[in-house]
Amino acid sequence: MGNHHSNDNKGEQSGSGTSSPRGSQRGTGSRSGSGGDLQALDKQEKPPLSLVPVEKLGKLLVQRSQKEDGINGVTEKSFTNYLFPMYPELARQFYKYIHRVGKCKNKYIPLSTFRLHCEKILTMLDDTVIIDTFVRMFGADTDENMVTPDGFRSLLYVSYKLSMDHYPEGPQTCLMIHKTLSAVVNGCFNKKDAHSVGFVVRWLEEHCHRLIFPVHRYCVHMLATRHRDIETQVESGGEGAGLGLATPVLERSAWQAGSALLPLSLAWLIAGTAPPLYSRPLHQPPPSHAGGLASGLWLARLVCAVPSHWTPLYASRDHGLGANRFLHHTLAYRGPTLVLLSAEELLVVVCSPCEWRETHQYWGGPESALIQIYPTFSMVEQTAKMLYLNTSIRGYPKGLRAGSDPRKPHLVVPEDFDTLTFKGVPHTLQSIEVWGCGDQASRETQLEIKKWQVREAERQRQVKLSAADWIEHPDRYLLELAGRPQYNNSAS
Repeated sequence: MGNHHSNDNKGEQSGSGTSSPRGSQRGTGSRSGSGGDLQALDKQEKPPLSLVPVEKLGKLLVQRSQKEDGINGVTEKSFTNYLFPMYPELARQFYKYIHRVGKCKNKYIPLSTFRLHCEKILTMLDDTVIIDTFVRMFGADTDENMVTPDGFRSLLYVSYKLSMDHYPEGPQTCLMIHKTLSAVVNGCFNKKDAHSVGFVVRWLEEHCHRLIFPVHRYCVHMLATRHRDIETQVESGGEGAGLGLATPVLERSAWQAGSALLPLSLAWLIAGTAPPLYSRPLHQPPPSHAGGLASGLWLARLVCAVPSHWTPLYASRDHGLGANRFLHHTLAYRGPTLVLLSAEELLVVVCSPCEWRETHQYWGGPESALIQIYPTFSMVEQTAKMLYLNTSIRGYPKGLRAGSDPRKPHLVVPEDFDTLTFKGVPHTLQSIEVWGCGDQASRETQLEIKKWQVREAERQRQVKLSAADWIEHPDRYLLELAGRPQYNNSAS
């Protein structure tokens, strides 16, 4: 991206590099620990009206700390039990981050420091600043400008848990989550022990930056609304049980457990990596209870959830592996699709933003993409006119291809669909799955077209020709050439 060069300077207060072109106008978000920003905010007489909830939240946490721990400040115990009770790892990293950037000399956080830095997180709007902040939040304990693979994995796992916990059917889980996260971590760190914050931020921006935003949205939601729940718990004498999140994120039925190539964790990863076109919900879900409209609409945008409208179109293990099987089940679907191609130790995803079609030219809009999942995760390419499918036009390469350079595409599947070549390395093609990402009307239209094709083929087989039509029919001429001039059983 155009602003990648700016991120190396975010944690180097004494560096001589240039400031971020995107974050330079929002100093309160990009330099949350710098002395200049502290002085600027200290000059404000009182926080804006929209940030009053943070002041209420801070006072409530101080009250709980005084009552339970005898400390006039925000302790980690009260912070975890009352602000993020469902996610102790997020609470620990968040608290450690505020304690560090606030330069706290004691084990607790003073009320003014807590309010100051929570307000900064609430006011962050720049995408790069948001990613930078949460990468630093989960950074190394020994060096705030470095990130370890374990810290990066923890950040991704928090995002995954946020997405899986907010379903009306209850929390979801996936046995493949550790393999999925390992592929992402390996793609970023490539067996290195640590990377700078700037490097990790640039890598996320290039490959899967949308996975970080749910963590920020959730933190903002909690900072802005949690004081009401704490007051209710205190009045009712309840423990710090946590925020009820029963509002449906998406009207989602049970995920198709029979999918061999797309387990739940991998669907979550693709939904947060591919362009929003593929995972955009069909409609906003209604709130689960009266008076919950605002909360429901906010939580509906909270996480990178598995979209309910993804529907399986083709699976080679059920329908057979071959070009004709792929074409039969994929063509005529007038919506975005995900094509998963699996080989030994390799899994890639071809993202098509529109209906597949056979042509000798490359096609596809700017949302076309090629993603490598295993063995290491990466967004290989995303651009327009990078998709190719041809099985019938002579004189042109046949098969399926993906890549903006026709002379050297990243992915090549020949017309027999028995092998695939990825980045110049040949593999044996083992299985394919195609998932439709359009609305229900796209699937219904495709099924109607298939039914019409079946009816038309049946009609063609059962058509009866009149004597006049048979005289001029080309089949009669072929039979005569074969030595049977009279094709009439009744006359024989």
